Amino acid sequence: MKIFIVFAHPESRSYGGSLLKSMVEHLTSQGHEVRVADLYKQGFKATVTEDDFLNFEKGSRLKGIDASIAAAAADAFTDDVKEAQANLMWADFVLFQSPLWWFSVPAILKGWFDRVFSGGFAYGTPEDDKLKNSTLIGRKAMLVLTAAIKKEPSTGKSIHVPMNDLLLPITRGTLKFIGLTVLPSYVMYDVDNATEETFAKDAKYLNGLLDNIDTIEPIDFHRRSA
Repeated sequence: MKIFIVFAHPESRSYGGSLLKSMVEHLTSQGHEVRVADLYKQGFKATVTEDDFLNFEKGSRLKGIDASIAAAAADAFTDDVKEAQANLMWADFVLFQSPLWWFSVPAILKGWFDRVFSGGFAYGTPEDDKLKNSTLIGRKAMLVLTAAIKKEPSTGKSIHVPMNDLLLPITRGTLKFIGLTVLPSYVMYDVDNATEETFAKDAKYLNGLLDNIDTIEPIDFHRRSA
């Protein structure tokens, strides 16, 4: 299997960074092909500007959807976006790994979504069914997140909401929207207090999940589970 990992953490020695190393070693040992985009290491540009579209008339009013569709048609994206899109096209399975910050993913990963999941590539024109022209249909995707909170949030008076609901803007509103088949997310809690034993347990469980990608049932969004 061809696996593309998009990693968004500023510290390679973090819990997440150690998990990334474990995953890559395990997957390659099982014969999978693995590519990793380390967004912080790359210095990935996380904001959409007119400079992203090489065919855009500088100083004109920028409408992101129109500009990205025109750039896709003219092969006029910047090299970093082209590389990311090529990796998506290459992959059978895409894994997004990051910490959970402010009830979401880091801004650099959200910016990657904004720039890479562009019009004319990941979705069609506003007049079309948004999935109609996606080139990504048929690929699987999954979130792997690390969190400082002690345990999975639950309903009640807490400011937290259930993790499945919290992740819907990403799992359903982004990944499912562009045609990816989204597998249940794997979230590890209380990582700031993790021990070597905890890490070994999490790494073993995660690698076991990855060994069974083909048999994992995708999320049924009609049941609001993520």
